[in-house]
Amino acid sequence: MTVRHHRFAALLGAAGLLTAGVSTQAVAAGPAATGRHVLLLSVDGLHQSDLTWYVAKHPTSALATLVHRGRQFTNASTPFPSDSFPGMVAQVTGGNPKSTGIYYDVSYNHALDAPGTRDCATAPHGTVVAYDESDDRDQTKLDAGQGLAGLPGSILSMTGTPQTLLNPDALPVNPTTCLPVYPHAYLKVNTIFEVARQHGLRTAWSDKHSAYDILNGPSGTGIQDLFTPEVNSDTATGDWTTDNADTRTYDTYKVNAVLNEINGYDHSGTRNVGVPAIFGMNFQSVSTAEKLPLSDGLAGGYLADGVTPGPLLSGALDYVNTEVGRLTSALHFHHLDGSTTVVLSAKHGQSPQNAATLTRIDDGAIIDALNAAWKAAGHSGADLVAAASDDDGMLVWLSDRSQAAADFASAFLRGYNGNGTAADGKAKATNAAGGAKPYTSSGLSTVYAGQAAAAFIGVNHNDPRVPDLIGIGQHGVVFTGGTKKIAEHGGNDPQDRHVPLVVAGPTVHAGKDARAVETTQIAPTILTLLKLNPNSLAAVAKEHTATLHLG
Repeated sequence: MTVRHHRFAALLGAAGLLTAGVSTQAVAAGPAATGRHVLLLSVDGLHQSDLTWYVAKHPTSALATLVHRGRQFTNASTPFPSDSFPGMVAQVTGGNPKSTGIYYDVSYNHALDAPGTRDCATAPHGTVVAYDESDDRDQTKLDAGQGLAGLPGSILSMTGTPQTLLNPDALPVNPTTCLPVYPHAYLKVNTIFEVARQHGLRTAWSDKHSAYDILNGPSGTGIQDLFTPEVNSDTATGDWTTDNADTRTYDTYKVNAVLNEINGYDHSGTRNVGVPAIFGMNFQSVSTAEKLPLSDGLAGGYLADGVTPGPLLSGALDYVNTEVGRLTSALHFHHLDGSTTVVLSAKHGQSPQNAATLTRIDDGAIIDALNAAWKAAGHSGADLVAAASDDDGMLVWLSDRSQAAADFASAFLRGYNGNGTAADGKAKATNAAGGAKPYTSSGLSTVYAGQAAAAFIGVNHNDPRVPDLIGIGQHGVVFTGGTKKIAEHGGNDPQDRHVPLVVAGPTVHAGKDARAVETTQIAPTILTLLKLNPNSLAAVAKEHTATLHLG
């Protein structure tokens, strides 16, 4: 569960939003690609173990073919936190949160003003930085508020740029300019899309929220064709993630957009613009099949061994395999397989895979208890917790940023235990079947507080974006007050972070590589494949992110 106390703050301009040396001026449009292409496919929730299982069970499948003709990095990890936003940003910048400034889709910053602020001279600093569906002009609509008729069939006609589909009054405000901070302007470093455009190459991408404008990079113009149908818009069952069949339908819209691009058109299939040099999409179907206890009459997640996908997840993997096959077949049909490299990875995995280890904990009750204890200790005024993003770990931002306050919060969380029942006055916890389950230390194995939290990330403790407290979840813990999910991500669990990474293309030597690598290495590798300088990426230069060894 993500606890969103709307008292957050984000950072901009002189306060450190942008990184020195990263150009923010518009990038001039250039000609179509120069003959080399990279198709990047990200499959939310996909573990390396899932890919290994699927290839073994389906040796002639599209995924198996991709693996067998490509370089498979079997020990790849996502950044921490293992959330979609830092995970995708890593793949296109080459950087971890210490460089990118991106911790979560909903985070906190102590330097920006609240959305809708008009008088920045007197407004208090500190606001939620929510770059998710809540920023849409109309989050109930698949087109995010563009106003298309006949949805969902007409979704490929979604031509409004994501920036125009964002509600400026939902965005944090820069106190220096008193203007809203769009997602692309919040990113501290440039992206592969910006570098490609600076060299006259065409770019495209498809993802799940208009807030993926962040991938445009600080210029705001990195992606020429950014297609972002809203995954959390309304459907008959809730939204596109609450029923796995709906999720597959949603993903197919994005696959069709990429097929149009392989055909040489824009995502709508109406303008002949040439095949992009960098393009691709994100799949959601595997993620929802791992999270949902039951969908379409099928059990979600894994069988009792924690390795073998259950019926719903097995079907979702079959779906992704079919769609990857459609994309690679289209590349072959257009004689592009000799000039296109396919990169397959994931923004994040999911934990736990074994439902027997699941412990659901109501984090809202824990946060309320922490605030109450803080006030009982003689601290009047604001709650200690300004905001928290808790899925299977805890990121907590405090209204009092002193080390003493962080230590107080840390001690409280480490000493907070529950027997699983509501009658004990503490947070209720349940197992996969919904029965009461005890827990210790707020469900956390390690807590980093104040300066230790900043050191864990690798930034100064005065950084206005860094969480004041980072809690590493015990294996199997999912922070939620309900029973609608059996797995989550966002923490530091190996099942959150150990994802596949396959690179297959005409210049890649096939085989397995068991060396430890990171998904941040995708970005410099893509630029290298396009014969561009990977050190053009600010995060790569700062973190010395290595290019993957492809031969």
